[in-house]
Amino acid sequence: MKKSGFLLMMLCISTAILAQQKPTELDKSPMDMCYWPANYPILKMSGKARDLPVARVIYGRPAMNGRSIFGGIIKYNELWRLGANEATELELFSSVKLGNKILTKGRYTLFCIPSETKWTLIVNKDNFCWGSFTYDMKKDIIRTDIKPEKNEETVEIFTLFFEEKANTANLVFLWDDLKASIPLTVIKTNSKK
Repeated sequence: MKKSGFLLMMLCISTAILAQQKPTELDKSPMDMCYWPANYPILKMSGKARDLPVARVIYGRPAMNGRSIFGGIIKYNELWRLGANEATELELFSSVKLGNKILTKGRYTLFCIPSETKWTLIVNKDNFCWGSFTYDMKKDIIRTDIKPEKNEETVEIFTLFFEEKANTANLVFLWDDLKASIPLTVIKTNSKK
């Protein structure tokens, strides 16, 4: 009897503690994700997806909010997490050629070192990190340069998407008046039966 009374008391205390917790506030930089192929969850739900997606990116979407972005809050020649909050995550369901380098299927974190004339895109194997505070260069898998260009319009909220073409896609980064992209190509595997 004493044991069941103790368990009942612990259950009541646990319930009271949980009831006092509050949900987090709405983040100013909401988390979003993009897929290759675009709208993959909708394709899957409607029965139009035959396979897994090639890739998806999960990232925080900061807004300009009247701030100067490149050379301002995003310092030139300093590490940037390619978004806000947690570092941007790339998940590959197939091996791809990223730029000129092979990247096997798996989960990775993306970082960037922007300058006025080029961005050094970094693919790192340290997942689940907040921002770039615990970045470890020893865990870099790929470093490749991409060239930013002026965009025709100003983009208020940082945006990533895949621009698709057959077995290739450009991973596009848009923010402020800049656009940068890197090509990804699916690596076909020869399956022998």
